[in-house]
Amino acid sequence: MRPTLKDVARHSGVSIATIDRVLNQRPGVRQEMVDRVETAMAQLGYVRDISAADLSRRQASRFVFVIPDGPNSFMQRLAAEIETLRQFPSNNRMEIVLHKVPPFDGGALARVLNQLNPDTCSGVAVVAAEAIAVRDALARLKALSLPVVTLVSDVPAFPRDAYVGIDNVAAGRTAARLLGRFLGERKGKIALVAGSMLVRDHVERRMGFEQVIAETPGLDCLPVLEGRDDSRLVQRMLKECLSSHPEIVGLYNMGAGNRGLIETLSALPPTRRPQVVVHELSEHSRLALNEGLVDAIIHQDAGHEVRSALRILKARIDKTPLLQGQDQIRIEIYLNENLPSATS
Repeated sequence: MRPTLKDVARHSGVSIATIDRVLNQRPGVRQEMVDRVETAMAQLGYVRDISAADLSRRQASRFVFVIPDGPNSFMQRLAAEIETLRQFPSNNRMEIVLHKVPPFDGGALARVLNQLNPDTCSGVAVVAAEAIAVRDALARLKALSLPVVTLVSDVPAFPRDAYVGIDNVAAGRTAARLLGRFLGERKGKIALVAGSMLVRDHVERRMGFEQVIAETPGLDCLPVLEGRDDSRLVQRMLKECLSSHPEIVGLYNMGAGNRGLIETLSALPPTRRPQVVVHELSEHSRLALNEGLVDAIIHQDAGHEVRSALRILKARIDKTPLLQGQDQIRIEIYLNENLPSATS
């Protein structure tokens, strides 16, 4: 027989009213009482009836996603997945709000985060940026007891509830191993393209990539070209880089702007084209892989990330457990031979 609130009250020695305040995170309960209630629930194996709790609160949970706006195709896909969940939430007592901010703008991101509070928000999922204002804004949310999940790009110095995304250091190392295999005995320079070194995911990808290349004789990395996910800027910078360094044999794009990269490579004679690894499967990167302009694509599932972030936020406010491994985001590698169909 499942334990009830009366069993928890008897085991912990506190009233049902106090237990209700603890479960619904209402103020006025000493930490000692909170610890006694949570210990009793754990010892008895008490599992809360979430649907009944939602009805008793008579309010919907309101989850806020904050992501970069702009031409980045992966962020556009992330927004599309969030919009799908907004239209078809898993239950009718959940509301999902999407805020878009200018890319690589820590000040704009911090301003949106600073507008959130427990009266208007139940939890936050954010594509974070390495900026003092952003860290301060996240610390403010934490002080308000709002659960926070970092999405795609982490802020390790901030004690967030969870990070949802690939291991970006491992992704960078994977890209380097792939390029090394493609190059074989060829020696020369590797061109690196990123959106910005102010976002943690690009910093970590570069770190992992350079760790492996440093161990590979005859290969050296050039300074990173920061294209700010702008295809035109990437095209211009990469064209200049290839012209200045004819010894380039490999290219790793750790961010967006693949269209500019592809146009630059298309203009080169086949004998001058480097081996190329890029991130994120899109219409343009798929076509480039088919045409041999790109050798491999490292990908992550945007839909899985959005659903995982929402699942974690809901579990935090409901105080329910998560299935181990369910929210681990895999690094996917696509070659021409295993490219999924455009409809899958």
